[in-house]
Amino acid sequence: MCYVLGMTKTYSGFIAIIGPTNAGKSTLMNQIMGRKVSIVSHKVQTTRTRLRAIKMVGDKQLIFVDTPGVFKPSRRLDRAMVGAAMSALDDADAVLLVVDAGKGITQTVRDLIEKIKDHKNLFVALNKVDSIPKTTLLPMVAELSGMAEFREIFMISALKNDGVEQMLQSLSTVMPESPYLFEDKDAVDVPDMLYLAELTREKVYKYIHQELPYHINVVTEKVDQDDEGVLEIYQKIVVQNEAHKKIVVGRGGEQLKKIGTAARHDIQDQWGVNARLHLFVRVEENWENVAENYTDQGLEFK
Repeated sequence: MCYVLGMTKTYSGFIAIIGPTNAGKSTLMNQIMGRKVSIVSHKVQTTRTRLRAIKMVGDKQLIFVDTPGVFKPSRRLDRAMVGAAMSALDDADAVLLVVDAGKGITQTVRDLIEKIKDHKNLFVALNKVDSIPKTTLLPMVAELSGMAEFREIFMISALKNDGVEQMLQSLSTVMPESPYLFEDKDAVDVPDMLYLAELTREKVYKYIHQELPYHINVVTEKVDQDDEGVLEIYQKIVVQNEAHKKIVVGRGGEQLKKIGTAARHDIQDQWGVNARLHLFVRVEENWENVAENYTDQGLEFK
């Protein structure tokens, strides 16, 4: 069956982006969309949600599903994140495995390939190749080729946008004929309240990367608009104990002020609005065992 928009066939399908933590999946997603849609941090296991981004490539609609990084889970939040990553494969028309070329083919990569190797449309993006000599890359490509029937192995630098456009063109060729599943324009499918919280969480990691565990949470509790059109955004930063709260607040509240200023500027840049951001730090020792904190982020509470 053919689907037409006017006299043109239309194509639409899902591409699951999967890979180890810090392989560059979020950076790649941001590069594909030309703006920030997923937060980036030096902290491992930063991406928690399963975010969808719609990219038009000619008459092909590519729906990317950016997943949390895959790692060995040890806590409830970890298990929910890895579960979200693996469940994204169920309905995917294509799977894009992102591998950090600098780290090579780790055991995590091998385990992932073992789980996905039977998918009909497998692709690999060897990322960060700009810093790797070709003599190292070629054996890596040869080894990957022997592990599964990949349709193509791309060599890219997500950060520098090298090879990304060619990759998109190749991925578009396996999209099935279908009515467009979303409007035929580039867009991000993520709730506004969650997106705002993610922008702030990124800044928390940026400024207190060394001192704070990644097990924090940011919740957008309320967004109002005043008579002049300024957004009044109220968020809480949830930590597990008083020591972590002191780190986030900082001496005289300076750390929290720095986080809030940076997050507010990012919100204004991304949304093109004026905003005031009100941040509060709360100690909730048991937040990882509260179901609502998972469903708000699109994760399953198990």
